[in-house]
Amino acid sequence: MALLPDKFFLMNFRGICPSCNKEVVFRSRDSWLRDNFYCTNCYSIPRERALMLVIEKYYPNWKELKIHESSPETKGTSLKLKTYCSAYTASQYYNDAEPGKSINGFINQNLENQTFDDNCFDLVITQDVMEHVVNPEKAFAEIARTLKPGGAHIFTVPLVNKFQPTERWAVLDENSNIKFLKTPEYHGNPIDPKGSPVTMHWGFDIVDHIKSASGMDTEIIYMDDLHYGIRAEFIEVLVSRKLQ
Repeated sequence: MALLPDKFFLMNFRGICPSCNKEVVFRSRDSWLRDNFYCTNCYSIPRERALMLVIEKYYPNWKELKIHESSPETKGTSLKLKTYCSAYTASQYYNDAEPGKSINGFINQNLENQTFDDNCFDLVITQDVMEHVVNPEKAFAEIARTLKPGGAHIFTVPLVNKFQPTERWAVLDENSNIKFLKTPEYHGNPIDPKGSPVTMHWGFDIVDHIKSASGMDTEIIYMDDLHYGIRAEFIEVLVSRKLQ
C-alpha cells in the first residue's frame, strides 16, 4: 500500500471554462487554490474565470466595446479579450520609458497619470493590480476619467483585510524608492523578475476609497461555482461604474 505525502492535495473537476469556452478538467495539486486551480486547456486560474463571467453578465456585447486592460496576463481571460475584442488596448508600466510609447506590443501607462483621452473606454480591466499601486486614489480617479459615461472598471484584487480597515503597506520615500511600512511583500510581475511590491492590504471598505477618489459606485461580487472552476481564496470581482 502506497502512502501519500503529508501535504498531498488534489482537486480534479470537469466543467466549462469561461476563459476558453471549452469543456475541461480543472485541477490543483496545492491547497492554495487561488493561484493553483488551473484550467488544463488555457491555464486560467479561478479569479480570471470569475472576472470573465462578470464581464459577460454585465457587458455581453464586450467584443464590440473599447477596452483597456492594464498589466494583462498572456493567457486565460486576457488572451480571450485580446483575441475577440477588436478595440482592445493593453498597457504595461515601464517606469524609465516615455509615457504613451508603444513597447513590445503594450502602451506604456502609469495608472496614476495616464496619457489616454477623457471618456475613451467602455471598460477598464485590471487583474490583481490595485494592490501594487502606490497612489491608488490617483489611479481610481484616472480610470474614471478615461471611462465613458456608463462604462465600468471591472477588476480583481485580494481583499485580504475583509471586514478590517484597509491598510497602506508601502509608500515612496524622498528618492522615489519603495518604502515598506510593514513586512515587505512582493507578488509576481510578468515584466519584472523582481516582482511587484504590495502597497495596499485592501478590505471591503475599498468601495468607500473608490467612491471618495473617483465618484464611482462599486459592487463586490463573490462566486463559488465548481462548474466554472471558481473556488478559491479572495475570489471577489469588483465592478465600479461611471454614471456620468
